Amino acid sequence: MGAVLAKLKDNWSRVAMSAAVLALFLVHATDTWRFEFIEQMENLAYDSHLEVTMPRTVDDSVVIVDIDETSLTAEGRWPWSRDKLAHLLDRLFQQYKIKLVGFDIVFAEPDESSGLKTLERLAKNDLAGNQDFVNRLDVIRPQLDYDGIFAETMQKYNVVLGYYFNFDSEDEVAKIGELPEPLFDKSDFQGKAVQFLTATGFGGNIKALQASALGAGHFTQQPDRDGVVRRVPMLVRYNDRYYGSLSLEMVRRVLGVDAITTRFEKPLFEARGYPGLEWLLVGNAGVPVDKNVKTLVPFRGPKGSFHYVPATDVLNGKADPALLNDKIVLIGTSAPVLLDLRATPMEEAYPGVEVHANLIAGILSGRMLEFPAYTMGAEVLMLLAVGIGMILGGVLLSPLNTTLFTLVGIMVYIAFNHLVWAFGHTVLPLASGIMMALTMFLLNMSYGYFVETRGKRQITGLFGQYVPPELVDEMAKAPTQYSLAAESRELTVLFSDVRGFTTISEGLKPEDLADLMNQFLSPMTEVIHHCRGTIDKYMGDAIMAFWGAPLADGEHARHALEAAMEMIVKLDDINAQFKSRGWPEINIGVGLNTGLMNVGNMGSSFRMAYTVIGDAVNLGSRLEGLTKKYGVRLIVSETTKDAVPEYAYRELDRVRVKGKAKPVAIYEPLGLAEQLDPQWKKELRLFAETMRLYRAQQWDTAELNFVNLQRGSKSPALYKVYAERVAHFRKAPPAADWDGVFEHESK
Repeated sequence: MGAVLAKLKDNWSRVAMSAAVLALFLVHATDTWRFEFIEQMENLAYDSHLEVTMPRTVDDSVVIVDIDETSLTAEGRWPWSRDKLAHLLDRLFQQYKIKLVGFDIVFAEPDESSGLKTLERLAKNDLAGNQDFVNRLDVIRPQLDYDGIFAETMQKYNVVLGYYFNFDSEDEVAKIGELPEPLFDKSDFQGKAVQFLTATGFGGNIKALQASALGAGHFTQQPDRDGVVRRVPMLVRYNDRYYGSLSLEMVRRVLGVDAITTRFEKPLFEARGYPGLEWLLVGNAGVPVDKNVKTLVPFRGPKGSFHYVPATDVLNGKADPALLNDKIVLIGTSAPVLLDLRATPMEEAYPGVEVHANLIAGILSGRMLEFPAYTMGAEVLMLLAVGIGMILGGVLLSPLNTTLFTLVGIMVYIAFNHLVWAFGHTVLPLASGIMMALTMFLLNMSYGYFVETRGKRQITGLFGQYVPPELVDEMAKAPTQYSLAAESRELTVLFSDVRGFTTISEGLKPEDLADLMNQFLSPMTEVIHHCRGTIDKYMGDAIMAFWGAPLADGEHARHALEAAMEMIVKLDDINAQFKSRGWPEINIGVGLNTGLMNVGNMGSSFRMAYTVIGDAVNLGSRLEGLTKKYGVRLIVSETTKDAVPEYAYRELDRVRVKGKAKPVAIYEPLGLAEQLDPQWKKELRLFAETMRLYRAQQWDTAELNFVNLQRGSKSPALYKVYAERVAHFRKAPPAADWDGVFEHESK
């Protein structure tokens, strides 16, 4: 023992480094400070474990009636009229004898597609004296009341509706439709330390439909921080009442259970703050939940682990009765155009309705995985065991034996984790222990300085002219990961151009023009470098830059957007300097797009450059050109907007740019959503409503709103564009089926 202590003392620096590593991982495990990279690796380990253990068989207990592309082609675009959905229910229950149906759809607005409201307005006003018309309308009214038909049909069958919750800030969050009765009230969890997800708004069904359904459950699917859906909240708190998920409600109705109960466990060693809620009980079926009352989705396999039946086949009586007889049915969509596709461990575009199917089948079969709050304690104990073992092994063993010890230890750690998963149906953290062991091993075995300096020279030679020195230093830590070879990668590209540069250049001497461009390009380049961007090239007065290569950046879109907005702010300082020197002020337009691009060393045998090419790059250039047409300085694409949701945006248009057939939505970033002033919020709400009227070709109301927006806006140029466009459409109306897309013929 004395010899061991002496050796530890002699190697105190290595022990201290390893102890520091152990402390960092313990900080992460105890939620004192969460490290995103460890979470990403933990998610990757979980996804890989799920991939290995899932059954990959088709479960026939739940069937998905799919509003797919075939059904949309056959029956018309969505939304379908409610009388057609009533017919769908009649078919399912009368002809196919199903057990229960759940809608992964919300019916938040009345169905006015029959024209009944128009006829009633005519009867009240224009044709009020025509008694024959009024009498005839009274006769046919029930046939045109599609919501009434749908509600009356639902009352005959076992139907569960869906709805959703919003989790935005409290202000201005929509509360649409009706909520069902909650599963639990405030008193049921009073004094409990359960960390429920708390909603600030909801999108429910209209009252007539909600009152006619057997029940309803929310289809909220909150992804993890990496955007992947792995778990679903079983209960959500709203106004101190607790509402169940669609899968939970459907299982409750299938099993005929009146009330869902909870099971709380006492903490070990009288630990404080343990929520205790580990199970929701639906009769004899149990649903394990974590500290946020979420449950892991028991995926069976990739898309198609449940039978899909096109909705049009059911409507026309062509579906296979054997697939539907006495089955639980979910009505949802796999059509990409309806935007109900989710990133999951299975696939990047996985139908949201199949997530619910997995949950329903998993709860009924008992094939659920547990991830209770007490796993934090288990992770801490495992990290301590691994950490102490690695400290002792690194000091007491030879390099070869340390390597063998590390490999064997990792294999034992993985085997133990798998046994707990397979036989205990419990998920324990895996990546943290492995990462910590490898980190300690590398610290003990590295000869860092020589590798680092050699790597830095290599990276500087390859990328020094493109990226800032700080990124070169970061890349030098793993030089073998970077090369000039071309590859396809998701990146964000920026194009910036000086407006009216020809006029500016004609009014300056050559030496003044060169000085002006240096004074402009240098600070702009500093902004891009500060935001981790890569300068592609300067094209006279234009700048092209991109993010996400050569150094991978999981937040490349956010960094690019921060750079673009900082460039616009910086321009004001530059213009102040130019004015003091008697130079003309300049203005710029900036375009941003995020998408798949080819990046690498490209060119000819005479000259090569590290650059990006592809359709996504071309779109970024087109967006910069559109800034002049819409009277704004910065335009981003929908993909960039979706990648940086913490910002507030003003939707500018849906356009079809020159050279591209597919329309794209374009936006103007306004700043962080949480910092947006009330005037902007009010303006955005009015503008959104006005755009709805504009796309519905309600020109009079839309024009009046655009005029009002011009008067009160900080940035009125956009509304002038739309006012002029409305005037044009009055003279040359678009087609009746116009989708609101504006064609831009010029670049």
